[in-house]
This record gives sequence, structure tokens and C-alpha cells, in this order.
Amino acid sequence: MDKRELLTRLAADEEERLLLGHVWDKYDQCRRRNLPVCTDFLSPREQGAATRLLQALGAVDGWQLWGGYEEAERRQLHFLPDWQECPEESAIRALRCRFYEGQNPNHRDFLGSLMGMGLTRGKIGDILVAERSADVLVGETVASFLLEQWTAAGRTALSVEEIPLGELTVPQQTCRMIRDTVSSLRLDSVVAAGFSTSRSKAAEAITAGRVQVNWVECCKPDRQVSQGDVLTVRGLGKCVVETVGGLSKKGRTGVILKRFV
Repeated sequence: MDKRELLTRLAADEEERLLLGHVWDKYDQCRRRNLPVCTDFLSPREQGAATRLLQALGAVDGWQLWGGYEEAERRQLHFLPDWQECPEESAIRALRCRFYEGQNPNHRDFLGSLMGMGLTRGKIGDILVAERSADVLVGETVASFLLEQWTAAGRTALSVEEIPLGELTVPQQTCRMIRDTVSSLRLDSVVAAGFSTSRSKAAEAITAGRVQVNWVECCKPDRQVSQGDVLTVRGLGKCVVETVGGLSKKGRTGVILKRFV
């Protein structure tokens, strides 16, 4: 199968096809030159697509997803030469933005400010908002520019400095464990259990395109869900299928879901 045919088979749409072509080029560049190469920050959906491509190419090692800290959602894809075991530390830099007490800029304010300065989404990693500061992960190529030019997020004045990655303030995510049984592992059944709604309303959300499985939109209520899947419902948040158990005496399947609130 040639490159064009493989990309067409793996990509969900033209935008994803362009992304996979870019990832493939980076992969080839590292192999030809035996030098480290990395992509911009990728969303979880883009990471999944890139991983599927690398699996199709038989690339089982020599690459790593890294976002600056262990739980990062947005990550760069690093291709490593045979003499390097992990990504270069300088590839991702952390900026701490301090603001005055009483001001409450949110994630959208910081992201909007950065995009307003001409940065693309791929140059920006996770934005970790705390009570009086926010830590922002960015690519090496834009860090110096932001240290000099970034002074505000919306109407909030900022004082920006660089910090070591080890000093990041990562907010604790609040979650609760849901133990339930479902008639089957159909998507609508599991979504109903995870988000405390009826199966009919879950099916409506799915067919309306508001539900993602592992960050890929799914419009089929009867899609089978597996342990480890991440289910996201627009407006409600996300939950993870932590455990799929056995059948009860009534033929229902036990599940444990981690709901992020």
C-alpha cells in the first residue's frame, strides 16, 4: 500500500490526513538524519491518530509522546534517534503567569490571548490555571517571544516568568467512581450510566454528534465500548471506563466508571 492510500485509509477527514502526512514526514526525517525531531502539541484525538499511523508503519519504538509532565493532555510527538532515549528537555518550556488577587482569568482568557498574538493552537500545550497564577506549556520556538511580549490575558495584567518543568502547579482533578450495571456495553448504555441520564437521552446526544469515544466523534449508539475507553459528552465532561466486570445473575454487565467533575 503506497503512502497516499494508507493516509486515506487511516484518516477520518482531510484535516486529519494532512496531520498524518506531517507526522509521517517527521518520522522519515528522523530516520534519514538520525537526529531528534518533534511535532507541535497534539490534542488527544490527534495523538490517537498519529499512534495508529505509527502502528501501521511498524514503528514500535523510537518515538514518545511528551507534554511536559506525566498527566499532560496535549503532547508533542518526539521521534528519537538511536543515540537518544528521551526527548530533549528544552523542547517544552513552562511559563508562569502571575496576576493580582481578586482577578480570575480562566483557561479561555489565556488561550484567547495567546491566539490573539498570532500563535497557532499547536504551539500551546496545557494551560494550568491556579488561584493567583497559571502555568502554560509552550514550544521552545515561541517561549522567548512570550517572555518579552505577553503582558495580559483579556483585561488581566500578567507578570510572566519561566520556571522549571519540575515546579509546575498541576491542579487536582475532581472525580468520582461510579459502580453500576448495564444491559450491554453499547455506547448509549454506558453513557447513560456514566452521566446519570436516561438511555434515550444518551442516544440523542450520540446521534446529534455530541459524544466522542477516545476523542473521536461517534454517532452510533450501538457502538461497543471497551475497558479503558474515554467517553466525552459536550457540555457534561468526560468519564473513563475503568473496569468491565462479569455478568450478574440477571445478565447485566458490571462496570466501574471514573467521572470527572
